[in-house]
Amino acid sequence: MSDPSYSPGEGPTKPVSVSVHEGTISAVRTRVGKRGISAYVEAAIRRQIERDQLDELIAGNEERHGPLTQEEIDAAEREMFPHRACTPPA
Repeated sequence: MSDPSYSPGEGPTKPVSVSVHEGTISAVRTRVGKRGISAYVEAAIRRQIERDQLDELIAGNEERHGPLTQEEIDAAEREMFPHRACTPPA
């Protein structure tokens, strides 16, 4: 059983067994070598947790305030990425 007082990326490491497609393993080994797989997987899992939490935050916000309009999304993108040209889809 895991200790819930640890946040992602904290606490002692613990070996686990997962099944991963051979092509995925090969692609990871090409990028990080044999000994870098654990760190690569750890980072990927933490990014996924962050994305899941962001999705939950967005869903909660939309439940309270309704979905964002395209205009609100465009305004946020302009604020976040002022040097990128926002072009509307054709």
